[in-house]
Amino acid sequence: MAAVAVRRRRLSVSGRDENSVELTVAEGPYKIILTGRPFRLDLLEDRSLVLSVNARGLMVFEHQRLPRNSFSEKVSLTFGSIWDKIKNLFSREERKETAEGNGSPNEEAAEKADQPEENREKDDKDEPGAWEEMFKTHSDSKPFGPTSVGLDFSLPGMEYVYGIPEHAEDLRLKVTEGGEPYRLYNLDVFQYELYNPMALYGSVPVLLAHSIHRDLGIFWLNAAETWVDISSNTAGKTLFGKMLDYLQGGGETPQTDVRWMSESGIIDVFLLLGPTISDVFRQYTSLTGTQALPPLFSLGYHQSRWNYRDEADVFEVDQGFDNHDLPCDVIWLDIEHADGKRYFTWDSSRFPQPLAMLEHLAGKRRKLVTIVDPHIKVDSEYPVHEELRSQGLYVKTRDGSDYEGWCWPGSAGYPDFTNIKMRAWWANMFSFDKYEGSASNLFIWNDMNEPSVFNGPEVTMLKDARHDGGWEHRDIHNIYGFYVHMATAEGLIQRSGGTERPFVLARAFFAGSQRYGAVWTGDNAAEWGHLKISIPMCLSMGLVGLSFCGADIGGFFKNPEPELLMRWYQMGAYQPFYRAHAHMDTGRREPWLLAPEYLGPIRDALRQRYALLPFWYTLFYRAHLDGHPVMRPMWVQYPKDVATFSLDDQFMLGDSLLVHPVAEPGARGVQVYLPGEGEVWYDTQSHQKHHGPQTLYLPVTFSSIPVFQRGGTIIPRWERVRRSSDCMKDDPITLYVALSPQGTAEGELYLDDGHTFNYETQNEFLFRKFTFSGNTLTSSSADPRGHFETPIWIERVVILGAGKPASVLLETEGIPETILTFHHNAETSVLTLRKPEVHVSTDWSIHLR
Repeated sequence: MAAVAVRRRRLSVSGRDENSVELTVAEGPYKIILTGRPFRLDLLEDRSLVLSVNARGLMVFEHQRLPRNSFSEKVSLTFGSIWDKIKNLFSREERKETAEGNGSPNEEAAEKADQPEENREKDDKDEPGAWEEMFKTHSDSKPFGPTSVGLDFSLPGMEYVYGIPEHAEDLRLKVTEGGEPYRLYNLDVFQYELYNPMALYGSVPVLLAHSIHRDLGIFWLNAAETWVDISSNTAGKTLFGKMLDYLQGGGETPQTDVRWMSESGIIDVFLLLGPTISDVFRQYTSLTGTQALPPLFSLGYHQSRWNYRDEADVFEVDQGFDNHDLPCDVIWLDIEHADGKRYFTWDSSRFPQPLAMLEHLAGKRRKLVTIVDPHIKVDSEYPVHEELRSQGLYVKTRDGSDYEGWCWPGSAGYPDFTNIKMRAWWANMFSFDKYEGSASNLFIWNDMNEPSVFNGPEVTMLKDARHDGGWEHRDIHNIYGFYVHMATAEGLIQRSGGTERPFVLARAFFAGSQRYGAVWTGDNAAEWGHLKISIPMCLSMGLVGLSFCGADIGGFFKNPEPELLMRWYQMGAYQPFYRAHAHMDTGRREPWLLAPEYLGPIRDALRQRYALLPFWYTLFYRAHLDGHPVMRPMWVQYPKDVATFSLDDQFMLGDSLLVHPVAEPGARGVQVYLPGEGEVWYDTQSHQKHHGPQTLYLPVTFSSIPVFQRGGTIIPRWERVRRSSDCMKDDPITLYVALSPQGTAEGELYLDDGHTFNYETQNEFLFRKFTFSGNTLTSSSADPRGHFETPIWIERVVILGAGKPASVLLETEGIPETILTFHHNAETSVLTLRKPEVHVSTDWSIHLR
C-alpha cells in the first residue's frame, strides 16, 4: 500500500503488542508503528511523530465486483487484505486476542470490512448511481460498481503545503474545508477560472509539505479522477492569533491533514521523507525520472499562433525577426497546416513545399514545430485511420466497437496509447518516410491529449471506454496524455537512429512527463490576472519535476493591450519555456507590430533571455542530474525564512537569480523581498548592491525587469546576441561573479553539442566549476569524465562588489603568468577583466593582487 522513500534499508521488528508492531529502519532514525484495528501507520523520527496514515480513519477501498448475485472475485487490494498482511506479523493467539479486543473509534469501519460480501453488496446496491450514472446525456455503465479508494494523512508541525498541479491557484495550497477539494482530472478547459480548485489539463498527484524543521512529500500513484481535501488546525487564525498563542505558551501544534480520494484503482503511495527539500526532489525523481535535458534551441524564443496561413506567411514572420533585430529559434504551425486536420499531412494549397520551407528555416538556423494531436479523422481515404482501424489500435467502447468522438477533424477515433503496440506504431509515424514533408529541424506539439472529446462528458472520453488489457478509461484517464507524450518523444528519437534529443510540447501531463519534454499552462487569457498566475502555476509544476514549463505570452484568448503584452514578454523571458501563442480570432501580435515604446523593451527582454542561455542550459543539466527545479519558489532557497513560504510574485532561477516581474498595469514600482540574513543582492542592470533581509521598493519603467543576482554566485552569459541560439553556440563566455560579504562566490557551466545524446553515450560534454575565494577566481572540472571539442573561450570576467586591485594575473598550467587589463568602476564597485582568452575547458586561476 505505501512505500517510504528513503535509501533501501532493512526493516527489523523492534517491538510488538496484541494490536501493533514496531519496525525500525536500519542505520537511520526512523521507526514505523503499524496498528491493526483500526489500521493505522505512524512514522517517527527518533521520538518525534513525522506523519500518520489513516489517523482519522478515512481509509476506503471499494473493490471491483459484479452486480448483485454475481459477485466478482477480482480484487486488487481490500481493507481486509491490508489487515491480513498486518495480522501475519502476529501469532495465531495474538490474532485471536486482537479480534476480541475492546473496540476503537474506527471499529465500525473495520467490522464493515469483515461483513459477508452479500451484505456489503446489498448496501452498495441501494446507493444511487452505484451501478450506472448519468452525466447530462452521457451514461456511465459502471460495470464493476463503485470502486473508489481513499486514505488520509496527518502531518504534525506542518502548515504549508504545495504541489498537486495543475490548478490556476496560489503557490501555497488552501484549506478546502467548507468548499470543493482540489480536483485532478485532465480536461480541455475553455478559458479557465483563476483561484479555483477546478481540474485543468494536467495532473501530478504529489503534495509537498514544508516547515522550518523539515520537508515531506506524498506521491499518490493513481491515474483515475482524484480529489485532494486539505484541512488544518490553524486555518482561519490570524497572524496575531498565532503570535498570541506562542507568547502565551499555549495553542495547538500546527497540523495539516490531507485526504486523497480516487474513483478507482488501488492505494499505492510513496512517502518522501526528506528531511530537506533537496532530498525530497531526489527521492521523487528517483521514482519518476528527472527532467529530460532539452535541446539548446528549445530554450530560445518560440513564435506561434493559430494559425500562420501559408508558407509565405511563415517566410514573412521569419524575416520580420531579422528585420527588427529580434532573436527567434522556432516558428510554430497549428492545426490548419494539415490537410483537413489529418495529422502527418500538409494542406497542399497552403504548404505545397514543406521541405523547401524547412530548408529555408534551416538556412536561418531556425526550427519548425507542427501540431500532431491524438485524435484521428474517421475517413476511409485517410491511411492513418485505416491502419489504426485495421490493426485494432483504437480505444473501444464498452461493447467492443471503436470509440468515436468529435474533435477538430469532425468524427475522430482515439488511438489507445496504453497499448505498447500502439505507441510503437505512433513512434514509427515520425520517420521521415512516413511523415512526408518532415525534416530533422521539424519538432512536434501534442495538444488536446487529455484526451479532448468535444461531445464527451466534460469534453473528454467516456469513463467506461475500454483500453488494452480490459482497463476502463476511468482507471487510466490522467495518464493517457503521458503516453501520447512518451510515444511522440520516442518517435523523434527513433527517426534519428537514437542520436538526437527530441523536443515535444504536451498540454496534458502526469507524474513523470518531465522525461519527455515541455508542458505549458494551457489556454490562458490576455488578462493581467493570467499574467500573474503563470508564476505560481509554473512554480507548482517545477516542485513536482516538471521544470520545462511556460505560459502563452500575451494570453491565448482575447487581445492584450500593448503594456500587458510587453510585460508578458518580460516575464516570459525568465520562465523556462518561452513561447508567444494566440487564438485565431485575435489580432496579429508579432512584436514589431507594436509601437516603438513597447517594441524596445520587448527586444531588450529577448536579448536578456538569449544572453542567459548558457545559464539556462546549465540549470537544466542540473535538473536532469538531481531533479532540482529550474524555476523555484523562494522558500526552496530559504527554507527557514517564513516570509518566503507564501511568496509567489517572485521566484528564483537556480540559486543565483531572483526575479520579480512587473505584473500590474501602470506600475511605477514594485516591492521586492530580498531574503537572507547577512546576504547581498546585486541589481543585474545597475549592479547596485542591496543587503538582505529587506523589502526593497524598486522604481520601474517600461524597460524594467527587476532581477537580482545573489552574492556568492557566478553566472555564465553569451553577450553577443544573434539571430538564434544555434548562431551563438560557439560564442565566447562572459562570467558574472557576484561576491558575497565574505568575498566568495561559486558557479557552474555545462556545455555539449546542444542536440544529441552524445553527452550520455560518449561523455561528450564539459562541466566546469568556478570558485572565487581569497581574491582568486579558479576554473576546474566538475566532472572529469567529460570531454568535448569546442572553440568557446572566456572573453570577459565581471566581478560585482570588488575593490580595485593593483594588478590582475592569469595563471594557466604550463604557461607563464599573464597580466590582464582591467577596468574598475569605483561608484558601482564593478571590476571588469578583459580578454583572459583562456579556453573554456582549461584549468586556470585569476589572481587579484
